[in-house]
Amino acid sequence: MKNCCPSQERTLAELQKVSADAPFLALGQTVFWDEPVKSLVALKSQELGYTRRFVAGIHDTDYFAKHKVDGAAAQFVALPHNDTTTKGLWSAAGEFSALFGSETIVTKEALQNANTNLSKIQSRRPGYLDEITEAWGWRGVVSLSAEQRISAEKPIGPLFSTLFGTFKWAVDTSLERIAGPHRQESEKAAEKLLAIACDKADLDSEQTLASYYEALIPDMYGMAAGRDVDLDTTTTTSLLKFNTGTCQLPRFKVFEAFLDPKTSDFAKGAYNEAISGTEIYSLDRFGTGALPFDLYIPGIGRGTLRLGSRGGVVATPRPTGFSYKKKPETCEELARILEERFGPNCVLVGKAVTLIGMLSAEFVFVFHDGASSYVQNSRAFHNNLAKSGIELSPLPILRLRVSPWDSLNQCCAWFRLPPPLVRPFGVDELCGHSLAARWRDVYAEQLTELAKLGGLKRPLDLINYLDQHVGGSWNCLAKQYEECHQTLLGIKNSLDEVKAEKEVFLARLKDLKSQVQDLEEQKGRHWREFMFGKPHKQEETNTRLEFERRIRVLRREIVQTRQEWAQLQLKQTNIVESEGVAQAKTNRDNIAFEAELSRARFVRDAIVASSGLKKAGLRPASWWFPLVCADGTWFSHMASRAEFWLEPLKD
Repeated sequence: MKNCCPSQERTLAELQKVSADAPFLALGQTVFWDEPVKSLVALKSQELGYTRRFVAGIHDTDYFAKHKVDGAAAQFVALPHNDTTTKGLWSAAGEFSALFGSETIVTKEALQNANTNLSKIQSRRPGYLDEITEAWGWRGVVSLSAEQRISAEKPIGPLFSTLFGTFKWAVDTSLERIAGPHRQESEKAAEKLLAIACDKADLDSEQTLASYYEALIPDMYGMAAGRDVDLDTTTTTSLLKFNTGTCQLPRFKVFEAFLDPKTSDFAKGAYNEAISGTEIYSLDRFGTGALPFDLYIPGIGRGTLRLGSRGGVVATPRPTGFSYKKKPETCEELARILEERFGPNCVLVGKAVTLIGMLSAEFVFVFHDGASSYVQNSRAFHNNLAKSGIELSPLPILRLRVSPWDSLNQCCAWFRLPPPLVRPFGVDELCGHSLAARWRDVYAEQLTELAKLGGLKRPLDLINYLDQHVGGSWNCLAKQYEECHQTLLGIKNSLDEVKAEKEVFLARLKDLKSQVQDLEEQKGRHWREFMFGKPHKQEETNTRLEFERRIRVLRREIVQTRQEWAQLQLKQTNIVESEGVAQAKTNRDNIAFEAELSRARFVRDAIVASSGLKKAGLRPASWWFPLVCADGTWFSHMASRAEFWLEPLKD
């Protein structure tokens, strides 16, 4: 079904054969990221005369991100993501990226691969690694409280100030990157974006984060596309509400395979086999009777659903139980039990692998290229089900690949590049056409530079590299380093001479001590053999006196040798501690450390200009388009060259 690069028309025609009426579904945790870019799918489908509906939804059943910040007084905060203090940060419902930015951290591993001396940097510049590893142009809003709430029940009131402030930061940071004659149009677009974000917030009502985002969908899709987009809006809590009125919908058919005694063991086996070898938990990790589905109970929370012979448990923050006389074997039986116990608004959410299959029973997911790493596991799951005789018919995914940077070749925008991109591109400002023509070459060049940096092990090699590739003060610093190096090399030669002399005296001292020891042993043997307890002649006395004389002579030589060695040691100390040596060493070490800091900065720039820029282009924030190109040229050109293809969820 999937072709390499089929045309948009061909892909949509093929989809029409598979399913003529299933709606498109674009589901995301936030409306401020890449989801509204998918409006180009709706527009193309409508342009070709298809009546397929486009549903844009908010995935609101995940818990809002939390993070611990020592000493923080606020309830919510926007944080950068780095490989040190915020290494474990996660924020999906509150992430924002400025133009050219993405959540691409510069890992310590990448710095080490480039031979960066992290221990020296950390010891001499505490906190520098926080800055150097930070993902450029990205912020994520997180909660600092211990409270756990999914987006569907997160009140917008306490959160709005931080959320809006972070969006404004992203917009303002993006405006700083826009130059040229159309700057005023960009400023007007920025005002409109901020006004929309502000106007849709109803802080005096019971509006939640999810309902706020849902209210923003039409405007954000329209702003991206440059015109109104005919679409419907929804949320996961609406799509997957599970009660006696909804339980017969096709989206719950995969769930029923886990309830039916005739298929439940096969379904569990199919799931466990599909996630084998991944970091996803197998069902036994969740406890006896666990199913690969969560149940959200309003006011209580969300957790894994477990069914036993006499009752069930939902692993909410405080586990919640319910009982029954007979274990439910159908969706209708379970829906009735849950509705009687918790009311009609429970939501049944498949875990990552099963969620895709649930909604693909009725919708055609629209995924960006590379989005959702669980698709391959979901496909394996459905294939395993089919092998067991459980036939489901999930609809294919429509994959979307956009190329925003390439699409700037017909846009008259000018950009003032962010600091990490200035050196890789070689300019402070450039036009859209130049960026489109250059960015792939820059990507390749920066990967090459990372490899070259990894091969520079000696400080002098690094300094010469900086002299060749940066010039400027590095030419002077390279000369200074070489002078210091030669000075220290000359001193090293002098030290080597002194050390060689010391070694001669040490060898002589060792030999003298050996001679003394040998004479002492001879003297002792002579005493025992000829004098101890025996009458002895003057000859034996003279022999003993000769031993003592020779020993005295050797001991005087030992004293003299030690004094001469001490003089050499003093000479060595004076050389090492001389002001010239200390200054040369300090200068050399400082220049080497400057080079080490520059190496780290080069690594940062290279990663931001390669992996970071590529990642930003794979899933661009939709509001970048009206901000950069208010007349819609950038978005429309990107839409015309976007690639569509179908990806099956079952072979």
